[in-house]
Amino acid sequence: MNRSELVFLYDIAYANPNGDPLDENKPRIDEDVELNIVTDVRLKRTIRDYLHDFKGQGIFVKEIEDENGNIQDAKLRAMDYLIDENGEKVDITDKNLSLSQIKRIMYDNILKECVDVRLFGGTIPLEIKKKGKSSITLTGPVQFRFGRSMHKVEMKHIKGTGAFASSAGKQQKTFREEYILPYSLISFYGAINENAAKKTLMTEEDESLLVEGIWNGTKNLITRSKFGQMPRLLLKVTYSDANYFIGDLDKKIKIEHDLEDDKKLRSVDELQIDVSQLIIALKSDLDKIESISVKFDPAVKFKDSVPIEVDLVEHLVENGLPATKLTI
Repeated sequence: MNRSELVFLYDIAYANPNGDPLDENKPRIDEDVELNIVTDVRLKRTIRDYLHDFKGQGIFVKEIEDENGNIQDAKLRAMDYLIDENGEKVDITDKNLSLSQIKRIMYDNILKECVDVRLFGGTIPLEIKKKGKSSITLTGPVQFRFGRSMHKVEMKHIKGTGAFASSAGKQQKTFREEYILPYSLISFYGAINENAAKKTLMTEEDESLLVEGIWNGTKNLITRSKFGQMPRLLLKVTYSDANYFIGDLDKKIKIEHDLEDDKKLRSVDELQIDVSQLIIALKSDLDKIESISVKFDPAVKFKDSVPIEVDLVEHLVENGLPATKLTI
């Protein structure tokens, strides 16, 4: 596996891409620059849920309740993987079994069973009675920065009435209120570190699942606050030179529109995505690039100084770049 950079663009309209539970679940906004923020944790949650629900993959980081409704903590979750080669629970009271041996069993089983740990790493605490405490720490080969909107946004406060009375015997219905963004085109930047991938045993198949999870997971996140999310562009640049990457590819992609204010944007139809600086950067390091994989929504209008009349992949190939369409 070689090093790769990822750029992912998606948009959402009249919804909340990532609410802050500590601030009335308002969409996260960097108020100094008026940009919408989506955490890397939100994107990883989207990928995890898709790989578990749609692809049947094992996931370590997920909410599990016991029969009393208590949510399992990380230590108990780790114990789910303390099983031997026959699938039987390991006896932790066995005096011949040391803490380091228990840790090794969990380590091997978690990496074998959990695609999210192979992709994103994790810190897994261990605490075994009479044997002591330890932890498993793995740096994930796949890392994302916070996603940021490619334009200024304006938050709207929406009020409405609920369907039920405020309490038994009352005629007055409850009121509800929420915060949404009329439109946000969000850009995520990430990288796949081939050195960390060796330690987490991340495979080429895991990489394919990651890419599918980014695109299809975003589209299939059908909840009231996220419904309507649409993936617009996914770019994966893979390098032939070890430990090399251009960096900040997301900052080489801009948007343009004819509106007087970014905050008036309401649809992807109202803007163009300018990839001219991206193409210049890729061409300047062409000898270090092994492949460029691209998935895009046909609804998006691209430009390279002037509007691109052909398919984006065809345009990249015409510029001498080794681009192919991602099949998802």
